[in-house]
Amino acid sequence: MKNYITLFSICIASFACAQQSIPLPEISLSEVTRVETMLSSDQMEGRKVYSAGIDRAADFIAGEFKNAGLETLKGANGYLQTFSMLRPKFLSAKGTIDGAEVAEKNIIVFTTKPVVTVDQASGYEVARILSTDTFNSKVRPFLLGTKNVIVFVDPSQEAQFNNLKRFKRETKPKENNVIFVLTEKTPVNFSIEARHEFTELKLSNVVGVLPGRSRKEEYVIFSGHYDHLGVGRPNANGDSIYNGANDDAAGTTAVIMLAKYFAKQKNNERTIVFATFTAEEVGGYGSQYFSLQFQPEKVVAMFNIEMIGTDSKWGNNSAYITGYEKTDMGLILQKNLEGSQFKFYPDPYPTQGLFTRSDNATLARLGVPAHTISTSKMDTEKFYHTQEDELETLNLENMTEIIKAIAISSTSIISGKDTPSRVDTKQLR
Repeated sequence: MKNYITLFSICIASFACAQQSIPLPEISLSEVTRVETMLSSDQMEGRKVYSAGIDRAADFIAGEFKNAGLETLKGANGYLQTFSMLRPKFLSAKGTIDGAEVAEKNIIVFTTKPVVTVDQASGYEVARILSTDTFNSKVRPFLLGTKNVIVFVDPSQEAQFNNLKRFKRETKPKENNVIFVLTEKTPVNFSIEARHEFTELKLSNVVGVLPGRSRKEEYVIFSGHYDHLGVGRPNANGDSIYNGANDDAAGTTAVIMLAKYFAKQKNNERTIVFATFTAEEVGGYGSQYFSLQFQPEKVVAMFNIEMIGTDSKWGNNSAYITGYEKTDMGLILQKNLEGSQFKFYPDPYPTQGLFTRSDNATLARLGVPAHTISTSKMDTEKFYHTQEDELETLNLENMTEIIKAIAISSTSIISGKDTPSRVDTKQLR
């Protein structure tokens, strides 16, 4: 990417798309542009996990939180909330089913143990994925659960079965094992053994805290993920960097701007936590670790911000909220925006399951009114996960208005006047 556009020219281009501005001078176009420009610059090298580029991005975000005067999260290393992941190296697998040998390629084991052996007497839960089942929806509960499970997969699902192997790049340390075996029937007798080696890796979220005045133990979270895809093969223009300007430097920029805004106001009754997550692109590990450090009943609301740099399907002054119908949080936000030109809409892409695909999902599954705010046109967003997702493709003036709208719409929740209803977790199973 060629970052040759100056701050001045960006501002001029953005102002050409004149729109009704929300009067909130503390969140300025120039500051939004400065932060977004840095996060999506070539020097961040696409912010891939375990890279020098993402470390530079983390240092930048931490510096912005420090300048805002935020406190650090208890137990964190400064503003860095560091945790471990394990990278498995597959060594071998073997097994038998009703006396017949199972090919190694037909065994996939999710574990953090060097050696796993299991048979029909091991006490594992036994499950089956049939030819008529939707593979991904059946697999997800096993991988997110805590039970030891052996899953026998119908051979008609072989292509999806083989895709499971790509999810074994990194894993959280855990106690349970999940074993998938490709076979035509559920056997009476079976024996499976798998061997792996593991390398410990470190990842870090960047988190800052603004303590509440009268309700310190009630939390409102603003979040976005700061990782992206890194450097890949050059495209036709010779560009190899996936800068991720919209995905999700835009959301991270919003979190930084909101941190600075609320830190200046100094009137939040509830504690506000500002979190930028790592590893969203490789499995959502950053938000999963972060979310499980909180008692869910103490989290009043979560505003996860994902890809707000391009116009929504409704144009300027608009965004959508995933899972809008699952709580009354969207109604509260819209009420606080009465008199403005801005409107929040329900998610227009319900078949894509966005409510449980983004970094809000872990807390939502625990009942927290945790929603993602976005403008991304998921059916036509042509620069999504391409090298063309760059600074100059964003509507920075509209993005600034979205950040202002989030700030204003959240005020009654932060003040303690409004408390959104909880998610019915039964609906998410």
